[in-house]
Amino acid sequence: MKQGIHPENYRLVAFKDMSNDDVFITKSTAKTRETIEVEGTEYPLIKLEISRTSHPYYTGQTKLVDSAGRIDKFKNKYAKFKKKK
Repeated sequence: MKQGIHPENYRLVAFKDMSNDDVFITKSTAKTRETIEVEGTEYPLIKLEISRTSHPYYTGQTKLVDSAGRIDKFKNKYAKFKKKK
């Protein structure tokens, strides 16, 4: 590996999955302004929308996502470009 290209400022950071409130701690160089207390220790906090504990690929469970409104909106928006036969 090349020397001097990797960050030196790794520290323990708490990552919180906002969809299910799961928190895990790992090393990171990500900057953050928020903190969270986990088991009596305060860590910098990075908020995630999805992680290994909530993603359907890892959990084996699927979530029903209501996308009908978005699909209908898309179809209505581009209906005027549809070729007429």
